[in-house]
Order: sequence, then C-alpha cells, then structure tokens
Amino acid sequence: MKDSVTIKKVIIIGVRGFIGSHLKTYLENKGYHVYGADVVVDYVAKNYFLIDATNGGFESVFREQAFDLCINCSGAASVPDSIRNPRRDYYLNTSNVFSLLNAIRDRQPNCRFINLSSAAVYGNPTSLPVAEEAIPRPLSPYGYHKYMSETICREFYEQFGLATCSLRIFSAYGEGLTKQIFWDLYQKSKAKRKVELFGSGNETRDFIYVLDLVRLIELIAIHGEFHGEAVNAASGIETSIRSAAETFFSYYPDPPQIRFTQTERQGDPSRWVADISKIKENYNYSPEFTLEEGLRRYYQWVQQKEKQ
Repeated sequence: MKDSVTIKKVIIIGVRGFIGSHLKTYLENKGYHVYGADVVVDYVAKNYFLIDATNGGFESVFREQAFDLCINCSGAASVPDSIRNPRRDYYLNTSNVFSLLNAIRDRQPNCRFINLSSAAVYGNPTSLPVAEEAIPRPLSPYGYHKYMSETICREFYEQFGLATCSLRIFSAYGEGLTKQIFWDLYQKSKAKRKVELFGSGNETRDFIYVLDLVRLIELIAIHGEFHGEAVNAASGIETSIRSAAETFFSYYPDPPQIRFTQTERQGDPSRWVADISKIKENYNYSPEFTLEEGLRRYYQWVQQKEKQ
C-alpha cells in the first residue's frame, strides 16, 4: 500500500445524494471533520453549503473554509435522461467538474480532489475483465460526459499541479437508492405479479455495495497517487441481470415472476466486469459484502420504507 497522507477536513459535493450521504456518515464515524454542499433547499444541518448547480458557483464554498479533500458526488446519473437532455447532463457531469476544479485552483490549490466517474466510459469493452487501460468507447451522452470529466481532472493535474483522481464506479447499490434495477424491481413488484425487464437477462454487471464503495473512497483518499488517474471501483464479480433479480426476489415471501422483453435499451452495455487488480494491490482492497448480503439489507430497507 502506498504512503498515506493526513486528511482532517473533507467537503462532499452532492452530500444529499445516494453515495454522498453514505460517505458523509462513514467519514464522520471515522472521525473526519465533514462538510457538505448540495442543491437541496429544505435541508438544514451544521457545515452545510447550499449551492446553485445551474451556475457552477463554487467559489464561496472554498472561500469560507480550507479543506484537505474535496469529493465530487454530484451530477446526473441516468443514461436515458442523458439521451433525452444531453445539454443538462453535460452541464451537471462535465461543466460543473471544471467549475469545481477552477475554484480549487483559485482558492485552495493544496486540496485533493476525487471525482466520481462511471464505468459507462467503457461502453462495451472488447475484453473482460476491463482494466483502466482499456480504450473508452462510451455508448451514451452520460458515458461521454463522465469521460470528459476525467479528462478535465487530468488537465488540472498536468497543467496546474492539482492533486486529482477519478473513480470509475460500476453498479453501485444499497440502502437509499431509489432508481436503477433493484428499486425498479421493487416498484414493479408492488403493482404486478409478473415483472418485466429490458434485455434477455443474460446481460451482466459488476455490483458494488455502497459501504464497500465508501471504504474504497477513503483508502484512495489516503493512499492515492492523485496524478489525474482513473481507478476502477467495483467488486470484480460478474453477475447476470437474471441472477441479480432472482437473488433480490429470493427475500420475498411470495416472489413475483420475471419476464425479459428481449429488447435492448439505447446506451446499455451487454457485459461488464472490472479488473480490480490495481485497487487490490495499491490499496489492499477487497469487497466485504457479497451481493446476497447487500441485497438482503436493501430488501429490509425497502420494507421499512414501505411502512413509513
């Protein structure tokens, strides 16, 4: 594992989102001094900055406090939405990263920066498991814009000497996530005895439980090179969509049937699994949660949410 740096004060951009909120709780429990920034108006908390995502104005955040680390968890996270409205997706996933880094360059050039990117930059990889050296071939505006955000991180490292790093997150899931496959399965199962999903069911993903993800983010924050590099964030385990859906429904007392439409959705890759050798070797990382355990926790969470 690489030498560590001391990090005390952290700012999370997008702190009210799925990953950002879990990261805040995790880092606070580890003793870090955590600040947050987001667009959520009806939220009041200590060390919270309300920001306007439409104008990229992050100067005030870095003018008021000095931070050791900034983690960007903000942005849009929908392939279909990026196809319907690429301008908005570009602004939230690419332009805002430039604005953040430019504010850091002006105000706090010693602040480290972690950008949450996506495995969508890979598109359909030509070989699996896919390593960080693979040539990006995005299939959607979302994938292109995430790759552009990585390029901006490299730009600010190479041109201005800022310490930057991007995480190519594969299929993150866990409590609090109210979109994507498992939430979709839950919502559909409430209304119908037969649940339909796009594709054949043989498509594969690499699922990473959110508590494994936030632990990896901390390891990279402390031990990362921060030379503008991109790093895979995944479990390294390939799982078919059919198997994942069946695992989730296995916790139901009376599970619904699953039917696949055999139709592809624009922007969706066919197979994904990450080569995680770098995070194993450089950060001594391996996932602690199996998909079965993570989905059991997620199922318990949606059941509790139903009762609220």
